[in-house]
Amino acid sequence: MPAAPDFVLRLARDTADLRAAQKLRYDVFVEELGGDGALVDHEARLEQDEFDPFYDHLLLFDQARGGDVVGVYRLLRDDQAAQIGRFYSEGEYDLTPLKTSGRRLLELGRSCLHPAYRGGTAMMVLWAGLADYVAEHGIEVLFGVASFHGTDIGALKAPLSLLHHRHLAPEALRPRALPQHYQAMNLMAEAGIDRLAAMKATPALIKAYLRLGGHVGDGAFIDHAFNTTDVCLVLDTAEIPEATRARFRSGRVA
Repeated sequence: MPAAPDFVLRLARDTADLRAAQKLRYDVFVEELGGDGALVDHEARLEQDEFDPFYDHLLLFDQARGGDVVGVYRLLRDDQAAQIGRFYSEGEYDLTPLKTSGRRLLELGRSCLHPAYRGGTAMMVLWAGLADYVAEHGIEVLFGVASFHGTDIGALKAPLSLLHHRHLAPEALRPRALPQHYQAMNLMAEAGIDRLAAMKATPALIKAYLRLGGHVGDGAFIDHAFNTTDVCLVLDTAEIPEATRARFRSGRVA
């Protein structure tokens, strides 16, 4: 039997840590899901972009697996984004409502797990670390793009429509897909949606944010390079029930 996981969670400290995160991202986003990008290094098997040096990278190691990185989360606070000049998501969405809200913002992205760790406790451990990070930096609103695999809108019309009808963000915090890329999500009348089938077709990460009280922005973005259809998730931490907050509390992220 394989050894039980022995998890260590911390922020990336150096180039070696960042490369380990990029290698896992390559395995998941490029090799498994068929994505690509201008700075993807296929020879070195690194999924990377120009934003990586500015982000904090939350890494999950399994000591029982030789210390391999088995989970990652990419985090960018609003004060860090000010140094770059923009958030990653602004390539897809107009974030004006968020940026003018006066709230402390944290952009989330590139979240993934090694296939062997999906459906277990690994994501809970990552989220506990994220909760610590949010508390440490006084974050009030989390947001970021999350993806459906594939770019066939016809195949995604039910889950996208359900998100539009049931989970649209409040107008004061509602990003909108950029006009030149705007893909309507209101593709079916709510009465015609098989809700159970639509939710089954919705990725687990998106459903997890919805359970926490998350919402989606207006419109989707079709990312042909990554072979995904993206929605913008928004989570106001003030809306997370206290009982749910308590489940994610843990030791501090090193």
